[in-house]
Amino acid sequence: MDSDRLPGCYRHPDRDTGISCTRCERPICPECMISASVGFQCPECVRGGSGTGHGPAANVPRTVAGGVVAADPYLVTKILIGINVAVFLATFVFPGLAIQLELIGLYSEQLGGPAEGVATGEYYRLLTSTFLHVAPLHILSNMFALWFIGGPLEQALGRARYLTVYLLSALGGSALVYLLTQTNVPTLGASGAVFGLLGAFVVLARRLRYEMRPLVTTAVFMLVLTFVPGLNVSWQAHIGGLVTGVLLALGLLWPVSGGDARKRRFVQWGTCVAVFLLAAAVIAVRTGQLSALT
Repeated sequence: MDSDRLPGCYRHPDRDTGISCTRCERPICPECMISASVGFQCPECVRGGSGTGHGPAANVPRTVAGGVVAADPYLVTKILIGINVAVFLATFVFPGLAIQLELIGLYSEQLGGPAEGVATGEYYRLLTSTFLHVAPLHILSNMFALWFIGGPLEQALGRARYLTVYLLSALGGSALVYLLTQTNVPTLGASGAVFGLLGAFVVLARRLRYEMRPLVTTAVFMLVLTFVPGLNVSWQAHIGGLVTGVLLALGLLWPVSGGDARKRRFVQWGTCVAVFLLAAAVIAVRTGQLSALT
């Protein structure tokens, strides 16, 4: 037997092929290929991903993560950029807004005065701070990265899964900031969420067997900048977001044998719930620590 021979199509074993389904990874020949947003899928994965096995819905194009291919694959990215820009402009129109939205663990302006921060129940700061920027260069760099990393990732994951990765990565970054940063040091910016998207994109590239060196070089460069003295960036947000994004992508892109859509959705959303609970546990532990100080 020739070990260098290409595998045969899973439906037509006599037809050699170098193409595999992006969802279940089974080899497929040209007759069995159905175009997806990224690569090709086999007929069974297309039927399974649509939720039905009959009719036109069975041919609905699906992303590599099983989401529906959207007419505008960058829509969520555009909306997220719009929200970030709107909040940035609002901080100039409404002075003091940034103080109300920034992430701060526990702070009291005067000794014995009223305390504020996440530890006092202002949990909204964990997310509102990730849409907050106070310097033009800060928001420009984050939105530039969001467009060039987030856009292609949204196209590959689908809108719901992509938005989930963004928000949970933002929460994961904030949770690590809350745990490890001094209680009276404010933190803000979308970089935790952006690093989460970067981590997810690395997993996606590995899953699709893309050339990894340029992407790994970019990731290493961004991480190195995180620890450069004088740049005043939060390494906690970057590392927390990056780890969260990697964990989420591993669950969202985990191949399921046979293209079982129901089992795949269980793995995907189960991973999201587990990551959320992990972040919530970190937040609860830190709140317990700081509550003892009040």
